[in-house]
Amino acid sequence: MSLTEKTEKLKSLILKMDRVLVAFSGGVDSTLVLAIAHEVLGKNVLAVTAQSESVPDREMKACRELSQEIGAEHLFIRTNEMSNPDYKENPANRCYHCKTELYSCLKKVALEKEFQYIVNGINTDDLGDYRPGIDAARENAVRSPLVEAGFDKQNIRDLAKQMELSIWDKPAMACLSSRIPYGQPVTQEKLKRIEQAEDFLLSMGFKQLRVRHQGESASIELGQNEMPQFTQEIESLVKEKFKALGFQTTHLDPKGYRMGSLNEALKEKKDYV
Repeated sequence: MSLTEKTEKLKSLILKMDRVLVAFSGGVDSTLVLAIAHEVLGKNVLAVTAQSESVPDREMKACRELSQEIGAEHLFIRTNEMSNPDYKENPANRCYHCKTELYSCLKKVALEKEFQYIVNGINTDDLGDYRPGIDAARENAVRSPLVEAGFDKQNIRDLAKQMELSIWDKPAMACLSSRIPYGQPVTQEKLKRIEQAEDFLLSMGFKQLRVRHQGESASIELGQNEMPQFTQEIESLVKEKFKALGFQTTHLDPKGYRMGSLNEALKEKKDYV
């Protein structure tokens, strides 16, 4: 199917839903879903964003600005995955517990405000990696219109660019807990340290990055095209800042940024369940 055909299918799917609540994270995927939903359904769309310790403040600000850019009604809600011991223990299916909490909260909003459907931004590329959050979506009857219409990540970026959405090329974002290796507890202190470390790198001009929390050490992943910018001078400044945040040692991962790098250990162990 061509992008035009997929786009028409996407619009048709959402139009038939009549009233839609969009699980809105501010990433390019859910932003495209929101933009299309707003285009075809107008005021019968509500964007809902979850606030929690695992989501950096910069993403909350981005969600507010994007919903205004699109013109869609937007609501923040509080989720409490950190009160769940199964989440804090950080098992391989941590994301399942997080998304179960999210969708449970979204269902309450949908019921209260009479939205029959909840949709997310999952796309066909997401189906190829270990994504336990997809199980939570399925269990809670959350629909994934991008999957239903056959959109992969490149399709999403191409259409977002055509629609002149400001974040069409925004790097992928995952919650801060994803920076902590499986089996190592998730704590508010760790999440805040990661957020501050990544904010510092962003302030230095880096765009595609992750700071992996390895105990007292930090592992920095940068996009391949940005790694040459990590000069000795920059490295010295980063190590000084990171040490002040509580990281005793800091190193640049020579493999660079790649999605789901923590899943590499799972694949080696075949520990998916």
